[in-house]
Amino acid sequence: MKLLVGLGNPGREHENQRHNVGFMAVDRIHDAHGFGPWRQKFRALVSEGRLGGEKVLLLKPQTYMNRSGDAVGEAVRFYKLSPEEVIVFHDELDLAPGRLRVKRGGGHAGHNGLRSIQSHIGADFWRVRIGIGHPGDKARVIGWVLGDFAKGDEAWRGPLLDAVAAEAPRLVAGDMTGFMNAVAARMGAAAPGRRKQPGRKTPQDKAPTGNARKASAPPAKDAEEDGSALSPLEKLVRRFSR
Repeated sequence: MKLLVGLGNPGREHENQRHNVGFMAVDRIHDAHGFGPWRQKFRALVSEGRLGGEKVLLLKPQTYMNRSGDAVGEAVRFYKLSPEEVIVFHDELDLAPGRLRVKRGGGHAGHNGLRSIQSHIGADFWRVRIGIGHPGDKARVIGWVLGDFAKGDEAWRGPLLDAVAAEAPRLVAGDMTGFMNAVAARMGAAAPGRRKQPGRKTPQDKAPTGNARKASAPPAKDAEEDGSALSPLEKLVRRFSR
């Protein structure tokens, strides 16, 4: 069994905040894979289901961020899980918006949710770090993480959460690298391509000039012109006829 934890703060006023992107990820997995209804347990909302044949419990602590470990610790002890069977989704200031990384263990880097979980089960659990970017000034961090996502963020947030949900079975199976690569591939496919405007030349259309012309490859000769298709006798005749 695997425990998938989304970090966030309960209450409608926090629903769209950057700090709640962990809740959002777990909600998207819940909806995409037909998990059971949410119910109250372990001072959290929990839902049971399966991902790729593996039994999974989704958990959203209702204790507020800085007490997340209270709920996670109760669930871990009840099901007799090891830290390696716990995967936590959380916001990450040190990653650009839309970027995602998976790691096991490490410090909490000031994240109160991670700090609380570590105090209950140790540091050796998996983290899915979802980038929300940094406001650029340490004094603005609290307002940033507790601020709502901007409308423009939906351009990356929706596709990223969809990709996380679609590839969640890889995560549960322990294929962390495959999960990250598959999410990145889906995000790349979701990015709009550049359309060529009629009447405008792209860099590939422009003729090389100056040094670029010198670097251009000469036109290839066909096999008959360079003699590669001639028989030995024909090559000998050609040699002495020049």
